[in-house]
Amino acid sequence: MITPQSPLILHVIHHLVIGGMENGLVNLVNKLPASCFRHAIVCIDHSSDFSQRIIRKDIKVYALNRSERGIWPVRRDLFGLCKALKPKIVHTRNLSGLDALLPARLAGVRYCLHSEHGRDVNDLKGDNQKLRLLRRLHNPLINQFITVSKDLQQYLINIGIRSEKITQVYNGVDTERFSPAMSKPQRLLPEFLLGSDKIIIGTVGRIQAVKDQHALLRAYQGLLAKYPDLGQKAYLVIVGNGPLLGDLKEKAISLGISHRVWFSGSLDTIPEILKTFDIFVLPSLAEGISNTVLEAMATGLPVITTNVGGNVELVTEGLNGRFFRPGNIEHLSELIAEYTADKALLKKHGHAARQAVLTHFSLAAMISGYQRIYEANC
Repeated sequence: MITPQSPLILHVIHHLVIGGMENGLVNLVNKLPASCFRHAIVCIDHSSDFSQRIIRKDIKVYALNRSERGIWPVRRDLFGLCKALKPKIVHTRNLSGLDALLPARLAGVRYCLHSEHGRDVNDLKGDNQKLRLLRRLHNPLINQFITVSKDLQQYLINIGIRSEKITQVYNGVDTERFSPAMSKPQRLLPEFLLGSDKIIIGTVGRIQAVKDQHALLRAYQGLLAKYPDLGQKAYLVIVGNGPLLGDLKEKAISLGISHRVWFSGSLDTIPEILKTFDIFVLPSLAEGISNTVLEAMATGLPVITTNVGGNVELVTEGLNGRFFRPGNIEHLSELIAEYTADKALLKKHGHAARQAVLTHFSLAAMISGYQRIYEANC
């Protein structure tokens, strides 16, 4: 039972839209025992209809709209919210979350957590000295860091954060919600993708530069050109929205493949749409621990992804997926061709992917990890 005396966790995030980190936050507040904690969510910028996925009616979402108002009014509002709400813990996420730390401390918050969920778009290799300095400068305001991957943990150590101050908690996936299909739910697909003979190559993610969906388009064109027989039964589905969606559609037209690609836009049926895929591809230039990779693996899909960041902690080469270097279009085409030509291998790797998630990346394990941290500091 929730009471006014239950400790309040104030979560600070850049925005609450469809995305991996945002989905992880919603899963966390939905699944943590309601009798243990209250929650509030502050968006440095804006919120969206995605907030409707929050089940608990007592959780308020505050959107501070930094892009319209500037940072100083946002900092003032953060100070006011911390004064009014009196959270036991402020939990900030990623770069923009750092802006909440000083207002929280000035408002009297005694415990601040900061978690890193992936590389910054403008710092894919983690060598941007300004961003390193920003994190070091905020270090004294942070009681504990959380990272979603060993790669990000090492990044913090490299910039001077003591290892004993860092806890690593893997993202987790709901393996009941994301599970293999007995048969493809074809009602979700446009007519040109219908048919049991079709092989669907799919990806899910925000359409932005770091996700590099352009590479997937070019690799798919290469598949059609080099292996026309294989290519004729393979189609491409790109799920997501974002600032580069228009550019991506124009690229498909210029490559002459737009009639074989479905740009679905944002969907709220991701568990079902993944069941229509045969192969999952994530061509990102950088990643923390990708929720979409975990969701695809839980669905029983083999994963082709770049060998960057936390991807190498999820996928085992040759067991449940394959790796390629970012931007290596020819290699990506070859890997897609291998799975397209060998359905037995596709199914074998898909089954192994599901088993890996069940063993190492369950949602219950993630929730337990955060609960231990919160309980120890409330």
